[in-house]
Amino acid sequence: KQIFDWLASVLLLLVAWPFMLLTAIAIKLEAPDQPVLYRQRRLGRDEKPFDVLKFRSMDVSKCGSEASWTARNDPRITRIGEFIRKTRLDEFPQLFNVLKGDMSFVGPRPEQPVIIDELKEKIPFYEQRHRVKPGITGWAQLCYPYGASVDDAKEKLQYDLYYLKNHSLLLDMIIMLQTVEVVLIGEGAR
Repeated sequence: KQIFDWLASVLLLLVAWPFMLLTAIAIKLEAPDQPVLYRQRRLGRDEKPFDVLKFRSMDVSKCGSEASWTARNDPRITRIGEFIRKTRLDEFPQLFNVLKGDMSFVGPRPEQPVIIDELKEKIPFYEQRHRVKPGITGWAQLCYPYGASVDDAKEKLQYDLYYLKNHSLLLDMIIMLQTVEVVLIGEGAR
């Protein structure tokens, strides 16, 4: 799986770099005083901390220091941010997280430590999702819409646990193909 992740990341970067460059330029033009990339501490396999990379889609001057889920029509999201979230271009820098070994292409989405602490208190077996590397995409992301509450996290955990029990290269390929389909029709982004 690690070799597949590395090869797929390199191939996708070779194809995606022009889109990534245009995205970076658009972000910088919209807000020259703000960074292009966004780094946020997340927990990976065995709850090992790492910094996830994304293209910045929010106005950092409107973001507080506390962890929070993104709300529908979130006022922090920029005009460019709305587009790159809808097209999933904001996720492309995570290919570097995959190359570094912090993430996989497919797995449970990584979450912020403070949110994980809250969810572990409220949801039995939540910590089990940290038995594998987190992914850019996953079974839960395909099967359940964007979640922004403890109840949503509980529902998504069912899909993450299914993935943990059944993960294979074939299931990963199915998830990746379905992810491409979702990206092309623009479903589920917030």
